Amino acid sequence: MNDQIPSGDEHEHGELGDAEYAEFMELAAQEGFDPEDIDSELAAAGHGPLPVLAVVGRPNVGKSTLVNRIIGRREAVVEDKPGVTRDRVTYEAEWAGRRFKVVDTGGWEQDVLGIDASVAAQAEFAIDAADAVVFVVDATVGATDTDEAVVKLLRRAGKPVVLCANKVDGPSSEADAAMLWSLGLGEPHPVSALHGRGTGDMLDAVLEALPDAPAQTFGTALGGPRRIALIGRPNVGKSSLLNKVAREERVVVNEQAGTTRDPVDELIELGGKTWKFVDTAGIRRRVHLQEGADYYASLRTAAAVEKAEVAVVLIDASESISVQDQRIITMAVEAGRAIVIAYNKWDTLDEERRYYLEREIERDLVQIPWAMRVNVSALTGRHMEKLVPAIETALAGWETRVPTGRLNAFLGEIVASHPHPIRGGKQPRILFGTQAGVRPPRFVLFASGFLEAGYRRFVERRLREEFGFEGTPIHISVRVREKRGRKK
Repeated sequence: MNDQIPSGDEHEHGELGDAEYAEFMELAAQEGFDPEDIDSELAAAGHGPLPVLAVVGRPNVGKSTLVNRIIGRREAVVEDKPGVTRDRVTYEAEWAGRRFKVVDTGGWEQDVLGIDASVAAQAEFAIDAADAVVFVVDATVGATDTDEAVVKLLRRAGKPVVLCANKVDGPSSEADAAMLWSLGLGEPHPVSALHGRGTGDMLDAVLEALPDAPAQTFGTALGGPRRIALIGRPNVGKSSLLNKVAREERVVVNEQAGTTRDPVDELIELGGKTWKFVDTAGIRRRVHLQEGADYYASLRTAAAVEKAEVAVVLIDASESISVQDQRIITMAVEAGRAIVIAYNKWDTLDEERRYYLEREIERDLVQIPWAMRVNVSALTGRHMEKLVPAIETALAGWETRVPTGRLNAFLGEIVASHPHPIRGGKQPRILFGTQAGVRPPRFVLFASGFLEAGYRRFVERRLREEFGFEGTPIHISVRVREKRGRKK
């Protein structure tokens, strides 16, 4: 299905061809939609993975406060002590009409283990996954030795950096910000993340630093091996699985959780094809603080997923599905990756455990019935031959494209046979739609009124029944037509 994906720059109208776009805009004009609004909607939906901005710096300089300011809502946890930022580290933001992802790297107490074991680890992981970096420094304190250590990492990484001099609450503090020119990272942007002062100018600089689209092309143009992120909570058997598919001991395996120190990219022949596997356990053995280890594992897993095309989520089938398992799956879904759930240690399950596992899947993974599933044993190699067909099916669903004409015929059938419930005396209906992008499939529906979440889920379910989309999340955005009386 690669022939359906543009190999160069994406079309300015999402991924629609010129003829299809003209036909679509004619439909839109008949229904009274603003062409400029539709163009921006298609461009947003048709764009691939969003650029990633990492917010780094030592603890208590106001990173999470700044992240909340950037995303426009209080979501990142803020508290006046190190170690608060933990689980969810990625948010979606928009500034001046451009969308991007923000990674809040947080900061737990570093002095316990020293700069090498903590600042370096945290900054490296975040910077590696980012297209640009905001380096936050407390202007009232000035540049510290820890700040200087982060500067060295930033220089090595070679990523664009915007220097944020935080806690500049008024003109009298701007001299403190000017002192940060000494860091050698260019102009310090004086900001008060708490009050919002100066954040607009800083975000303008961020947009200049971020690419319009990420440099990562996921092998589309080069035709390289498909990239598989092997993810899961510690000690579920990721390294054992990688060794089994590689048919040799490529990765250290130990019963102690957290053995893997760095991501291991492996080109592996499997099912007659070459694949690039990444073992993402990602906990450094020298990081002894459990909370730090958890945090780094989460951050590195997120980085690996961002670079992958398919996420193979390994779950220990001998244990109950945990909240951590669900979070990891959610991370992969939100990143828009094709997904395969591999239930490991299947050979150890008795009939009772298999019964309860099925009930747990129905209860805890009800949101992803479309995910590909394989039951495997990394230890014995059982059912490993089923892994490649599952990955290929998920990739095919991830890249499936439905022509606009066929999609609208399908939507017309839905509206006729299952109209939206009447609410407040009105019955909103889908007027027309298009698939604006793939990898994952992204649809834009244009409607006469607000479509309830339940009806959107119904439309998604019918889309899957009609067109497949196995193993891939689907993104559906709805554009509601304004009342004609507002149009000139």
